[in-house]
Amino acid sequence: VSTSHLQLAAFALGTVGWILCTVSMGIVEWRVWHVDNTTIISSGIVWVGIWKVCFISYLHVSPGYKEQFCHKFSGYDSSVPHEIYAAQGLLLIAMFMGLLGLTATVFALRNVCMGITRKTLITRFFLVGGFFYVFAGLCVLIPVSWNFYSVTHNQSIAFPPSSYMPSSPAAQEAGAAIPIGIVAVILLLLSGTFSLSYRLPVTANITK
Repeated sequence: VSTSHLQLAAFALGTVGWILCTVSMGIVEWRVWHVDNTTIISSGIVWVGIWKVCFISYLHVSPGYKEQFCHKFSGYDSSVPHEIYAAQGLLLIAMFMGLLGLTATVFALRNVCMGITRKTLITRFFLVGGFFYVFAGLCVLIPVSWNFYSVTHNQSIAFPPSSYMPSSPAAQEAGAAIPIGIVAVILLLLSGTFSLSYRLPVTANITK
């Protein structure tokens, strides 16, 4: 067990990173748009996620009440930019790869804690887990970086008229999902590095 402290840390970091990856995928605040026309978008703020776009409106609502309107993206929306579609697919892959990495790490740690000193078996599962962690981290890094680039360059999206959305914001900023995704990337890459660095001590009683 004393030889796998980094791998225990890898499991902990990988678990948190996987959770944050899942959280970022579900959050709608990837890109926060500020719009000038508040006729329909009463708050002047629109949250653009990878699955839907939402805003607050007081239209057709009783005085003193507000309602959140959301327009879900579909595979038939030609207006949806490539970075959003890429984020959908890559984050789903990252979630699945991260889960496989956690499974492999748990199996390897189980063997270590039970005193099973099969070098090939333990090392192989730590390597597999590390590979899945790193792959998951890269799958999160791509959409996070791509969408952050779109935010910093204030890129527009040609939404259909039915969504009541303007095609261009007055300004936009990164939403909460992007920093959460960045932290997930760091944790997943660290956990992958720790898992890949596992070495059984030379003095151990090793049976192949």
